[in-house]
Formats: sequence, C-alpha cells, structure tokens
Amino acid sequence: MSRIGKKPVTVPAGVTPTIDGKQLTVKGPKGTLVMPLREEISYTLEDGGISVQPANDTKRARAFWGMQRTLVQNLITGVSDGFTKKLLINGVGYRAAAQGRNLKLQLGYSHDVNINVPEGIEVKTPDNTTIEISGSDKQMVGQLAAEIRQWRKPEPYKGKGIKYDGEFIFRKEGKKK
Repeated sequence: MSRIGKKPVTVPAGVTPTIDGKQLTVKGPKGTLVMPLREEISYTLEDGGISVQPANDTKRARAFWGMQRTLVQNLITGVSDGFTKKLLINGVGYRAAAQGRNLKLQLGYSHDVNINVPEGIEVKTPDNTTIEISGSDKQMVGQLAAEIRQWRKPEPYKGKGIKYDGEFIFRKEGKKK
C-alpha cells in the first residue's frame, strides 16, 4: 500500500482539473498543464480533490500509484503557486545576465555561454551572481537549472562554480608542503 497514494490531492480555489479520455488537464492562474494518464491507475474527480487508485492489483499498478499521485500534485501546485529554483554563482569573474529569452553566463571560458530559455519558464538575475528560475512545470524548471549547473559544477577545493541555493559543497584540503 502506498502511503502517499492513499491521500487524495486537494484542489485549491481557482484551479479546475478535467479528465478527457487519457489526459488530465489542469487550469489555474499560472497557466494550463496537461499530463497523460496511465492505464494502470484510475483517476476520479471528487468534490474538492482528485483521488488516485490502482486500477488492478498488479505489481506494476502498485509501483505507479504513488508516483502518479505526486505528478498530479505537482500539476496542481504548478498552476496555483509555481516552482522556483535558485542558483548561486561563486568564482572570480563568474557572472550571469538575463537578456530577454536568453541567459548569458561568463564562467571563465574563452567565450560566453548563451542559454535559450524555453517557453513557460522565467529567468531573473537579481544580481550578477544569482539566477532565479521559475515556472509552472516542475520538470522543466529543474531540467533548466541542471543544464545551467552543468556548465560549471562546484569544485571541492575553492568552491568555485554554480550551485543550488542551500546545497552543501564538501570542501577538501589542498596539497601540503
């Protein structure tokens, strides 16, 4: 039995979910998100929530149960509140600047790194060492943050690189003479 899957997903005011065949569509103040539905799981709209239950008693249905409930929760949270990831840049000469639908990074390479921001995602740079990525789709926000971090992962000796806000970088001691 899935402990997460047993709980129904509450739908806040202003969010309208609809099930059309094999798709769940959720509309809210931050946009519309669509998710394909699994055949192994049955989704029912109840008053004030969405219930997710396994359609049969197979191992595959039980395996998908909790994950599908979490994906439905992420859709509802995304269209009502949205998701935000914050990246911090540490290093001499490392900086970022948001320019429309592009993000320009200077990370110590011989060239600047230009990253195109996909539709539905908003990137802000409050200062030149902070990047805030926000949007309604949790997967797209996390994927863009991971792609930006991939350009300069934080190194353990001086701590230079791009890290998530709140991430702990284990520091190592350098060579001894």
